[in-house]
Amino acid sequence: MRKIFIIEDNIEIAKELKEQLEMWGYSAEKVADFKKVMEEFTAYNPDLILMDIKLPHLNGFIWCEKIREVSSVPIIFLTSASDNINLITAINHGGDDFLAKPFEIQVLIAKIKALLRRTYDFESGNSLLEHKDVVLDTDNMTIKYGNNVEALTKNEFLILEVLMENINKVISRDKIMDKLWNTDSFIDDNTLTVNVARLRKKLEKIGVNDLISTKKGMGYIIE
Repeated sequence: MRKIFIIEDNIEIAKELKEQLEMWGYSAEKVADFKKVMEEFTAYNPDLILMDIKLPHLNGFIWCEKIREVSSVPIIFLTSASDNINLITAINHGGDDFLAKPFEIQVLIAKIKALLRRTYDFESGNSLLEHKDVVLDTDNMTIKYGNNVEALTKNEFLILEVLMENINKVISRDKIMDKLWNTDSFIDDNTLTVNVARLRKKLEKIGVNDLISTKKGMGYIIE
């Protein structure tokens, strides 16, 4: 049974989410102390997080960053603000998806199912992909170069995986977005651009520069 951690300060919404998720066959827990989100996250060890943005003590973006320091668990942001600024900010802070309130529970469940499937049920023929001493570990979603290792979010991992599986081939933006989001909402250029930019920064952090090239009007390539 997949475990979902609810980080939502509206008591009624959090209660309703927990009840609905359990009706759909998930195990769900609500955060109890908003000053101890990391402690509760570590203790529960969830498979997915539902994260509100406006929270007491620290906002959802900051908690997302803290979680990303130790985990690649998928995170869906829930917020009443549905503009592109919050969408891009959510993704830039490590979120995997975004859903604006109010929403139908069926829409949320569809997103949860898709994200869990992409995160835990994908298959790969080889646990390691290597190119020019850059090693992508598909088992734990890390990138290694020399002695430097960096954890990737699910979206960053999927982008790098499809590019490293197709060395010297230009992969269109549409194909990458289809791999990342399939039938989910928010399939747009801004979302992909933010993810690629964040991936490039992580590669630079471990000493890998210019691995991913942009082919204007076509897509991305690793040569």
